[in-house]
Amino acid sequence: MSKHPEVKLYDTTLRDGTQGEGVNFSSLDKVRIAEELDAFGMHYIEGGWPGSNPKDVSFFERAADLDWKNARIAAFGSTRRKNIGVEDDPQVKLLLDAKTPVITFFGKSWRLHVTEVLTTTEEENQAMIRDTTRYLKENGREVIYDAEHFFDGYKDSPEHALATLQAAKDGGADWVVLCDTNGGTMPHEVAEMTEIVIREIGIPVGIHTHDDTGVAAANAQASILAGATQVQGTVNGYGERVGNCNLTTVIPNLQLKMERPVVENIERLTGLAHFVDDLANCAHNIRAPYVGATAFAHKGGMHVNAVQKVAHSFEHIEPGTVGNRQRILVSELSGQSNVLMKAEELGLPVKKGSDEAIAILHNLKELEEQGYEFEAAEASFELLIRKHLETYQPFFELHEYHCTFRRDGDRDYDTCSATVKLTVNGVEEYRVAEGDGPVNALDGALRKALRDHHPEIDEMELRDYKVRIIDSHQGTAAKTRVLILSSDGKDEWGTVGVSYNIIQASWRALVDSVEYFLAKKQS
Repeated sequence: MSKHPEVKLYDTTLRDGTQGEGVNFSSLDKVRIAEELDAFGMHYIEGGWPGSNPKDVSFFERAADLDWKNARIAAFGSTRRKNIGVEDDPQVKLLLDAKTPVITFFGKSWRLHVTEVLTTTEEENQAMIRDTTRYLKENGREVIYDAEHFFDGYKDSPEHALATLQAAKDGGADWVVLCDTNGGTMPHEVAEMTEIVIREIGIPVGIHTHDDTGVAAANAQASILAGATQVQGTVNGYGERVGNCNLTTVIPNLQLKMERPVVENIERLTGLAHFVDDLANCAHNIRAPYVGATAFAHKGGMHVNAVQKVAHSFEHIEPGTVGNRQRILVSELSGQSNVLMKAEELGLPVKKGSDEAIAILHNLKELEEQGYEFEAAEASFELLIRKHLETYQPFFELHEYHCTFRRDGDRDYDTCSATVKLTVNGVEEYRVAEGDGPVNALDGALRKALRDHHPEIDEMELRDYKVRIIDSHQGTAAKTRVLILSSDGKDEWGTVGVSYNIIQASWRALVDSVEYFLAKKQS
C-alpha cells in the first residue's frame, strides 16, 4: 500500500491529442481508443468538445450507451460567454446534453487573455468561471476546472491567477487543474506554484503540461511531488505543437519509480501505445521511453555481454513489466555475445567460440562494410544465420531477371515490366509481369513463378519500401540500401539489400522477404 495520496489519470488523447499535426481519428476510432483506455485502467477519458464537430457528437452518443469499467467519461468546453447568463449559453447547454458524468471546462488565468482576448474585466472573468462551475454542479456533474495559462498568469499576477482558482472553488469545483498551456515553465517553478495553490485554495489539484521545452513529463511529476493528485496527458504525447505530457512515460515513472501505483494493468502499456499509433496512422516512436522498440535494445558488444550475464546491468526495469521486450541488435559493433543472443532469440542456438559463431560474426562485419544494416532487417539476419548453420534450403534457383521501363510520349503512357527465369522444384519457370515500378513488376513476376508451387505466396504483401543512399558524396555512383517491410496479416518482417544498382538491391531484399516467408510457413 502506497503511503502517498492516490493519483488519478486523466487522458485527453481524443481531444487535446487530436490537435497535433497529422493526428486524426474517426468516430469509431475514438470509441475503440476509449474502450482500450478503459480496459487499461484510465480514470478519466476526455471524449472531445460536444457540438464542435459531428465526430464528437457521435462519440458522446455512443459513449452514453457503453458500460465503462474503470473510466469516467468527460466532456470538454469553456466558461459561459461574457455578459450573458450561464443558462442562456448554448455551448454550456451542449456540455450538459453530452450526458457525461464529468465536465471539464477551461477559463482564463492570465490577465493578458482577459483584457486582450476576451476583452472583458477581471471581475467578469471570475464571474464567468464561478457561474459556469455552479451551474454544472447544480446539474449533478463532477466538475474539473482547467486553469488555462495558469503558470504564465501567475508569473504576471499571482493575485489574479489565484483569484480565478478561488472563483472555481466558490462555484463548487471538484478539481482545479493548473495548465502550462505554452509549455514554457520549468519543473522547479511548477513545484513551487503547485505548493502555493494547494496551500491557498485547498481543494484537489491537477496538472496539465505541454512539451515545448521537453519537460512536460518532468513538470507533471514535479507537480505530483508537490501535492497534485491528478495528471492530464495523452498517449504517446500527441498534442498541439510538439505535444502534451506523454502518459506512456509518466504512468510507469509514477508507478515504478515514484511508488505511486496508478493502474493494475501496466503490462498493457506498450500494446496501448502501439494501438493508438496504429489508429492514428502514425509511425511508432522507436526511441520512446518504456514503450519504444529500442527502449530495451542493446548493440554494443560489451553491453550485450553484460546483459547476457545480468540483464538489469543495462536495463532499468524488466521489459515485460510494461509489455515490451529485450532486443539484441547486430552491427559492426557486435561481438560474439550479440550473435549468440540474437541467434537464441531467433530459436537458432549457436555455441560460443564455435566455427559457426566466428563465421557469422565475420560475415556480418563484411556485409556491414558493404553497407548492409540488419537492425530493421531481422529476417535477412535470420537467413544469414541459417545459411551458416546449413539449415537453409533455397526455394528456387535464379537464372536471370530483367526489368524495362518504357515511356510513350505520343500516347502519354508509361509502363514498367519485369521477367524472371527460375527453377522451382526442378521445373523451369519463366514469367512476365507489369507493375507501377520495377520493384512492383519484379514482385509480380516472382509471385507468378512461385504460385503453382507455393500458393501461400498470396498471403504475403509488401507493406513498406525504403531507399537510402550510402556514401552520397559519390553522387550517382553511390551504393543504395533498400529496406522492405513485409507482412502476412499477422506478423511483419524486414529485409535488406545493398548494391550500386537500385534494382539489384531491391531484388536482394525482395528475395530475402519471400524466402523468409516460405521458410516460416514450412516450419
